[in-house]
Amino acid sequence: MNIDGALVSSDWLAENLEQTNLRIFDVSVYLQVKADGSGYQADSGRDAWAKAHIPGAGFLDLIEEFSDSSNPIPFMMPPANAFCDRAAAHGIGDDSLVVLYSDGIPMWSTRAWWMFRSVGFDNVVVLDGGWQKWQREGRPTSGSSPSYAPTKLTPKPRPQMWANKDDMLKIIEDGSACTLNALSPDVYNGETNRYGRAGHIPGSHNVFYGNLIDPEAGTFLSRESLSKQFTDSGSLEAERVVVYCGGGISATMDALALHIAGHDNIAIYDGSMSEWIKDESLPLTLGDSP
Repeated sequence: MNIDGALVSSDWLAENLEQTNLRIFDVSVYLQVKADGSGYQADSGRDAWAKAHIPGAGFLDLIEEFSDSSNPIPFMMPPANAFCDRAAAHGIGDDSLVVLYSDGIPMWSTRAWWMFRSVGFDNVVVLDGGWQKWQREGRPTSGSSPSYAPTKLTPKPRPQMWANKDDMLKIIEDGSACTLNALSPDVYNGETNRYGRAGHIPGSHNVFYGNLIDPEAGTFLSRESLSKQFTDSGSLEAERVVVYCGGGISATMDALALHIAGHDNIAIYDGSMSEWIKDESLPLTLGDSP
């Protein structure tokens, strides 16, 4: 089974739980602001998954297994070959349909969605509303681990879906892309210093990831409403858009929303503020303007 689009509903998933090539995964990570306010403490959602999850759902650990352990910046994308080998060990193959979900704001499921697409695997979707909506609707849950046999996932890397520090410096110099900061307005404008140095990368517009979700349903807004969120930034008309946040996670919510709105040339600055602030020679802008 193949599917179009980036999202599936809980109704759709409930009706298709028995599809033989379906692979469902919880990718939850829980974040807490550190005591000194400088960044976040990340804790795996594995224990919560082990207690209860969508029937047939496995768990993918984005903190350890699906991050580049050789990089001092947390959560960085591992090499495509390594990513595909690890995914294949969980039973994800070239003919699989992967449904990803997480608890709370869907930044972790959109992050995993982006990672899969960046290695050339497109038959992957995010469960709209995630674990909270599934529970709220009283749908079945399980405490059993699935037994997906290891298989093969062929890497077809798309390096253009990622940006690095040098790319960002080039964009500041020549304006070759529209850059978006997905963080909350108070972090963007520098009122809250979350990462050690306050402000945003010069020239970047603020499209807060929290404004892309219906606050009651926990689902993404309609395509029309999502498009309106990007109007002021000019990103929908830009040839290329690069999105960043604190660590390349919530930025993928902007990327998915742009994808829904019809943009197809998007990159994530993977190091994001976690990398940028470490080099004090790199500029930051304070205030609400790019």
